[in-house]
Amino acid sequence: MTPQLQQAIRLLQLSTLELQQEIQSALESNIMLELPDEEPSIAEREDTFSIEAKEQNNHTDEQLPEDLALDTSWDDIYDPTTSAGLPQTSDAIHPDPGAINAATQSLQDLLLWQIELTNFSDKDYAIATTIIDAINEDGYLKIGTEDIHVHLSKQLDDLEHDEVTATLHQIQSFDPPGIGALNLQDCLLIQLRQLPPQTPFLSEALELISEHMETLAIQDTVKLKRNLDMSDEMLSQTLALIKRLNPKPGSVIQNTETNYITPDVYTRKTKNGWRVSLNGHVFNTLRINPYYETLMKRGDKSPDGQAMKNHLQEARWFIKSLQNRNETLLRVSQEIVDRQSEFLAHGAIAMKPLILRDIAEAVELHESTISRVTTQKYLHTPNGIFELKHFFSSHVSTETGGKCSATAIRAIIKELINSENKKKPLSDNKITAILEDKGINVARRTIAKYRESMSIAPSNQRKQLL
Repeated sequence: MTPQLQQAIRLLQLSTLELQQEIQSALESNIMLELPDEEPSIAEREDTFSIEAKEQNNHTDEQLPEDLALDTSWDDIYDPTTSAGLPQTSDAIHPDPGAINAATQSLQDLLLWQIELTNFSDKDYAIATTIIDAINEDGYLKIGTEDIHVHLSKQLDDLEHDEVTATLHQIQSFDPPGIGALNLQDCLLIQLRQLPPQTPFLSEALELISEHMETLAIQDTVKLKRNLDMSDEMLSQTLALIKRLNPKPGSVIQNTETNYITPDVYTRKTKNGWRVSLNGHVFNTLRINPYYETLMKRGDKSPDGQAMKNHLQEARWFIKSLQNRNETLLRVSQEIVDRQSEFLAHGAIAMKPLILRDIAEAVELHESTISRVTTQKYLHTPNGIFELKHFFSSHVSTETGGKCSATAIRAIIKELINSENKKKPLSDNKITAILEDKGINVARRTIAKYRESMSIAPSNQRKQLL
């Protein structure tokens, strides 16, 4: 492949962020490239510089003395925050607002901060920090107190296991409630014990979690009522209290930064159908610097002149590759939108089967090119922002001889489960039967695979007692 073709293929597969970085790198390394109306021309800058220089010299003559006293230095007279009268930016003076917003607090940071507010001895402090290091992102202690005791015994003299247990109990009183638990039962009990004593049905909830956790796990309401000697109303109120607890207390602390997606392409509905357009804020148009291009016409044979010729050729290749990328992205996006217009109008349940070959044949490109164009490129639609690859889906045959996309089947499954009776959730077999009634033949194991891909629990785990 020629260098131009290699460059075009490489730009084609870059994400928006990577492309912007590539464009910035090209602007910095190639003097022939510039953004339109980015800044004044060379001649204008030279004229402006001459005027500013004169003004700065006059300003300097007025402000600075001709001679300095022997016991002074330039720092006493010259303001280091300015240079020739022009203010200099400083991160210390002008912090980046984005950097402030991006700061996040981890679960460990929150717990360590609470340790500093607790009157721990040096030994207890060492135990506490070790325990916090062993707490996972869900808020549970990953290892037992025995293992922590064995580990710390090598560093702390005369360490007793009871000291580790006592320190753990103190940490379990920290926020968020339930932190440092050994298991789910322990987590729920910690949260219940932190509730006010007058909380309705608190004693019943404590007994249920302490003595009948296994029965609760299989949601056997008959056995729970018999063992606890409760009426339906009492059991319902007790379970309602338990449902208010957080089984993953560490999840309330967000460790990760939010990643925002900028769409590459927008689609809008017109009287002639759905039309796509590139995001103008993402795809900046580059051009050849007209001043340097004029210099090239002088036919300079010097090494500098030859270097500028090379820069000019590379700049033209780069601009051409960008244009090809944008044109290809537009063609592919428009073809996808034309084929998935029902999805744009009605949502995922109307998604049609689509494979790379369909688009490749329509736009007369290779399938590998379609794959590159649709990877990490995002389309803004009335239903949200989707990666272009989202619109490709395998198909399932129907009884009428038609085809239904896997995406549409997932949407149907999700819709069925969302509207099911929570006390009698739909099994995979039942969902299979419902789809068969709709003329869609899907095996039960396929239903299970689709359900799991959407992180939906099986029917026995979705069952609710209330």
